[in-house]
Amino acid sequence: MAKTIGILTGGGDVPGLNPCIKAVVMAALEAGYTALGIIRGWAGLLCYDHDDPSTYDNIRALEAIDVRTVDRSGGTFLHTSRTNPANISARQVPDFLKDSNWGKPVGNKGVVDYTNYVINNIERLGIDVVVPIGGDDTLSFAVRLHKEGVPVLAIPKTMDNDVFGTDYCIGFSTAVTRSVEFITSIRSTAGSHERIAVIELFGRNSGETSLISAYLAFVDRAIISEVPFSVERLSRLLVEDKKANPSHYAIMTISEGATFEGGGIIQSGEADMFGHRKLGGIGLDLAEAIRKLTGEDVLYQQLAYLMRSGAPDSLDRMVATCYGHLAVQLIKSAQTGRMVALNEGRYTSIPVDTVTSGKKRVDVAKFYDANNYRPRIQEYIGMPMFLR
Repeated sequence: MAKTIGILTGGGDVPGLNPCIKAVVMAALEAGYTALGIIRGWAGLLCYDHDDPSTYDNIRALEAIDVRTVDRSGGTFLHTSRTNPANISARQVPDFLKDSNWGKPVGNKGVVDYTNYVINNIERLGIDVVVPIGGDDTLSFAVRLHKEGVPVLAIPKTMDNDVFGTDYCIGFSTAVTRSVEFITSIRSTAGSHERIAVIELFGRNSGETSLISAYLAFVDRAIISEVPFSVERLSRLLVEDKKANPSHYAIMTISEGATFEGGGIIQSGEADMFGHRKLGGIGLDLAEAIRKLTGEDVLYQQLAYLMRSGAPDSLDRMVATCYGHLAVQLIKSAQTGRMVALNEGRYTSIPVDTVTSGKKRVDVAKFYDANNYRPRIQEYIGMPMFLR
């Protein structure tokens, strides 16, 4: 039986999204299915009005010609948003929905749940299966739809590699590759000026990007989100590292979600629809603290969006393409309510609600020296590829 598949990408962009979309579309077309691209994530379904043609550009039919070259570039040509239809504030409600009866107030929070409206649009568009590609926030709404009876087939992506239930998320390899390249490049400046270099990387709740990038780039110290750190001890270690280096510099990485001992995560701005405020700046605060404690010159560099920019590397292309084809294979065999995944190096699928059943973090005891702030692998036999 022919099916219509609705594909969307949500949350932060990462390299690998376009190859994944292409794989889903090509496999769907080969199976005789119709592929619809939902523009700007869940916002595309929230802002679509069946009675208003001006909103029809939120949904577009996808043919082979539409995805022919998209895999050659990074990001997502379907665009993205951090929209959560179950948590819409009054100022974010589309005008045509403001006087409707679709919204349900969420307690006393001043927000409204438009899940039923999204489900109505999925039905009116004739979408048989929704394929969301996203991180735990985007996929948490997919779980909500699944519980409401909507067939979904989720694909995990996030450069932090922190979607629970899978060893690998699209975007992680390229983020690490970019980080290692920039860390290696910045050594020349750190050495020329004989400075301590503090490199801040993305990583809200999981410090895996900092850990793996530090491990592969052979930096002196690495701070991860899972372990609050002593600035006094870290500063002392970095000064020792600099003295021991013939080029008279030291270099370290730090996750944006890291915390000083006794301190909190550095956040700014209003919370988004998933309750997250913008992170970033811990590295700058750390650099200033090191400067004051040691008198050393400190170089601070926040890599931020450079980590998720540009075309995907070969591993992200491989996983993204395989995830896309696997998703359609599962749909063909009537297996929905699932998320494609990699476990112990093998492609598989798991119940989609696994995403919201736990948190994925670095195993500190196995992979990190919390006293000396360094990657430390206790045992290599049987170790998963990405230190999980």
